[in-house]
Amino acid sequence: MAEVIAAIATGTAPCAIGILRLSGDGCAEVAGRCFALKSGQPLTAAPNRRLVMGTLFDAQGRVIDQALAVYTRAPHTYTGEDTVELQCHGSPAVLRAGLDALFRAGARQARAGEFTKRSFLNGQMDLTGAEAVVDLIDAETADAAANAAAQVGGALFRRLDPIYQNLTDLCSHYHAVLDYPDEDIPDFRLADFRTTLERDLEALRQLDESCERGRILKNGVRVALLGRPNVGKSSLLNALAGFDRVIVTPIPGTTRDTVEERISLGGLPVRLIDTAGIRDSGDMVEALGVDRSLAAAKQADLALLLADAAEPLTEEDFRAIEAAKAARHAAAVLSKSDLPAVLSPEDLPFETVLSVSAVTGEGLDALSDYIRGLFASDRPCDGSILTNARQQEAVRRAMQALSEALAAMQLGITPDAVLLEIEAAMEAIGELTGKTAREDITQRIFARFCVGK
Repeated sequence: MAEVIAAIATGTAPCAIGILRLSGDGCAEVAGRCFALKSGQPLTAAPNRRLVMGTLFDAQGRVIDQALAVYTRAPHTYTGEDTVELQCHGSPAVLRAGLDALFRAGARQARAGEFTKRSFLNGQMDLTGAEAVVDLIDAETADAAANAAAQVGGALFRRLDPIYQNLTDLCSHYHAVLDYPDEDIPDFRLADFRTTLERDLEALRQLDESCERGRILKNGVRVALLGRPNVGKSSLLNALAGFDRVIVTPIPGTTRDTVEERISLGGLPVRLIDTAGIRDSGDMVEALGVDRSLAAAKQADLALLLADAAEPLTEEDFRAIEAAKAARHAAAVLSKSDLPAVLSPEDLPFETVLSVSAVTGEGLDALSDYIRGLFASDRPCDGSILTNARQQEAVRRAMQALSEALAAMQLGITPDAVLLEIEAAMEAIGELTGKTAREDITQRIFARFCVGK
């Protein structure tokens, strides 16, 4: 019998409704020791999946709250076990008192991610679905939420499992012929499986190619704003963010560290990074800020070099230009386009040069369109996008094993040697879905969760 676990499922901030969640054999009996139904019946007699009204009280019999409860019986629950949820008023004090009452009644504190881990261990979801629960909670855009929700529903598993089953069929056929030579089993011809293996390898390649899109969905596009002091970096960040996120003054060197703000550009998650103005400085703090600016450029998906359109280029501008070119993508922005221009796009060594004014808003739409054009994708967010390094590493190991199996078949190597690679691919795919995942892998995955999930 699984221990009864309990936790606050709705966080600790004040809210209209707070939920206390229990799971495990006997959870209704535990909850019933501190929750009395208005009907006078025991909670164990409550209808399945129906809200019932009652009173939550502490060990001394004092009323904590008038609340609702729903008792859901296994196996058709999130965890695969009997579950109870108590819906209280969302006062942190009420929830803490209610949770303490449940502990005194026999439940124990749920560990981080334990509800979802039980769901995985009880076969309610595969490991890709369990991982996606955190992605769904953390989703900042509709696309990220859609992809995560589809994975929670098993979309990624449904793409991987046919590959795993194909490889299982190949191995089982080979071993059946080998172990039962007198049985009427069709001959094993490795070449018969070539087309299937090539199709499976292509399916894995498509998943691997989705990882960049997944990284953007999950973490956003890193856009670093670079330039010498007072070219308008902070003003541009404020204009794109829609509020005064960064202090702006006429004093050079106001920004002395990287400042980050997450925004959405037409559904594309973007992490705007304002940086210290790049110049030589005798001020130790400002010099450290410049070093961080250079590091931000190297780590950025896109570096936007800002140059003041109303002033000629300086040595500091050229230093900033070199820093911008260290990024994966780089473009230039002629800022302060509302002032009489001294610079023109031809003066800057970038393929793309845009003009903007943070004061009037001129050019901001074009800049947003440019960023979306670089990183937005038409790939459907249907659960087929990998969103973490663990998944990508496993897919690449499976790809490598299948590639080597096909190469071995081409060379005419004996089937037993080819099957070693097939089994390696199965092991990698199994780590993705949880069929063969080691305990340390699952522990590391669920450690990312918060308590109550």
